[in-house]
Amino acid sequence: MEELPDPEPAAGQIRIRMVGAAVNPADLHLIDGWGRAMAGVAPERRLGVGLDVAGVVDMAGPNVHDLGVGTPVAALTFPHAPYSAAGTAAEYVIVPAADAAPVPNGLDLLDAATVPLNSLTADQLLARLGPAEGRRLLVTGAAGGVGGYAVGLAALAGWAVTALARPSDTDFLIRAGAVATITRLEEAADFDAVLDGARLNGAALRAVRDGGIYAGVFPGLEPKPERGITITSGVVVPDGHRLREILGLTAQQKLAARRAGTVSLENAAQAYQALRDGGQRGRWVLTP
Repeated sequence: MEELPDPEPAAGQIRIRMVGAAVNPADLHLIDGWGRAMAGVAPERRLGVGLDVAGVVDMAGPNVHDLGVGTPVAALTFPHAPYSAAGTAAEYVIVPAADAAPVPNGLDLLDAATVPLNSLTADQLLARLGPAEGRRLLVTGAAGGVGGYAVGLAALAGWAVTALARPSDTDFLIRAGAVATITRLEEAADFDAVLDGARLNGAALRAVRDGGIYAGVFPGLEPKPERGITITSGVVVPDGHRLREILGLTAQQKLAARRAGTVSLENAAQAYQALRDGGQRGRWVLTP
């Protein structure tokens, strides 16, 4: 923990009084140094952690018209962004207003904090796969943060989704919209597309039909193309407009916000350790 001056928003930015900040694997990458190097952040730069935030707008810079003070919002941001003071694991978070979305009535802010990063990652990867049109999609790591949203969003878009996960996750995945669940990759074959949330790489690629498409979650770590299969991946970018839609679907219970638990900022190390230990479902959320 470190005390910093309260940040102030510039033109087009808002300051969010944090109510909840989800803990994600990307935070561990930053803590361990790998994420810092991947983002090209200089070793001497102070860098906070946290990409997901939900809270209340408590200050708005010039040229912000639709997110006034007092508006409950959620956002995806990056600790290494030039406007970031300390990531989202902080009492106050600066984000461009265009990257934030109002949280609908009925959606708890602590649950909303778990939504932005994983849902937008899944959504933007699905967009790379082309139109659903009843095509068959395999999601690996389907009960994880990205995978869970991939199943739900793909099912809503019209994909016939098969989910690869543990037997204990079957009920959640069927509720999310999967038409089938499997527990062994050997059971998977001839899919039009694979969204490889579990980073199984070549093993997942074998489940794609000739001429199909494979989407990975880490650019540069994808398998080599074969059999005419298109290989794609991408880095998630903030999108306040789409986040507004996804939060609406979550408030309507068409998508599930999964929260593993809450822990205060001063005890944040407990949440990071729980994430390292694995086996959880949903995200731990830090509170002020």
